[in-house]
Amino acid sequence: MIKIQSPTRVDLAGGTLDCWPLYLMVGDCVTVNLSIDIMTGCELVAGTDSSVEIEVKDLKFKKTFKNLSHFLEAQDPELLLVQKVIEHYRPKQGFRLSTFSQSPVGGGLGGSSSLCVTLIKAFNAWLGFTQTLYEMVTLASNLEARVIHAPTGTQDYFPAIQPGLNIIHYRAAGLKLEPLAVSLAGLAENVMLIYTGRSHHSGINNWQVIKSVIEKVDSPIAALKEIAQIADETAEVCRRQEWAKIPQLFRCEFDARVRLTSSFTSPEIERLKVLVTEQGAEAVKICGAGGGGSVLVWAKPELHERIATACQKNGFQPIKIRPVTG
Repeated sequence: MIKIQSPTRVDLAGGTLDCWPLYLMVGDCVTVNLSIDIMTGCELVAGTDSSVEIEVKDLKFKKTFKNLSHFLEAQDPELLLVQKVIEHYRPKQGFRLSTFSQSPVGGGLGGSSSLCVTLIKAFNAWLGFTQTLYEMVTLASNLEARVIHAPTGTQDYFPAIQPGLNIIHYRAAGLKLEPLAVSLAGLAENVMLIYTGRSHHSGINNWQVIKSVIEKVDSPIAALKEIAQIADETAEVCRRQEWAKIPQLFRCEFDARVRLTSSFTSPEIERLKVLVTEQGAEAVKICGAGGGGSVLVWAKPELHERIATACQKNGFQPIKIRPVTG
């Protein structure tokens, strides 16, 4: 049996810049993200015949197919990501595969991207394939684009493959990962993760931005350049562990992201922002492509319990997180 787990992530700055060709249009830029212990995982067992058994635990789905062809032809929506990965590998014998994801659906934590990486790791291990970090990122982003029928960014795959606090450089010559070996205590103790209860749709939101930039609409281009500048500053703050500067950067990033396109926020996010601010939080950060999903809240540790209680009373879900490194 092959068992694999991969973390998801919270993005601290530079989201959307990781979508080709946006980073080519604003110049060299970075995204910054942190692996967290909201995990995806799978168990893969080689079969003794041609049958394919799939279980998707978090969606309460389980089904057995006569062979690989029958599995790949199935129309069950729960299978789409698994199908695209397995279609790439096309194993010659049957197998049993069980998957799980601890991320809320549409949570903005890169859950589907993490699961895609988890599956790639498992089938590489079973079939004896080896890939570099960047080859895995390319494969995962291409497979997920097949799933959502929209452009994908690439930042979500790095923290699932190489966990930690990561700065990802986007340049014309290609991508480069800069992992930071720094103490995360001052960061981890001040952030909270809150799920809004509303699923987000990253492909749609990012496509709106790409379309606007290609059509040379001035406002999104200006906002994107501002997000790039904020990401550069956030990267430097992380290198120096100057965590007290993070709340101001979160506030600036929130304002710039909403100017990028109004679809990045939502009534739930706006209501949550007001609520946590009233409870003493210093800033909120939209996770992923927004429009719902989760937000990071920056607040002094002694306020976390009060903020969590207020969120629960108002229909929001606090999610305990810890950084994952190495």
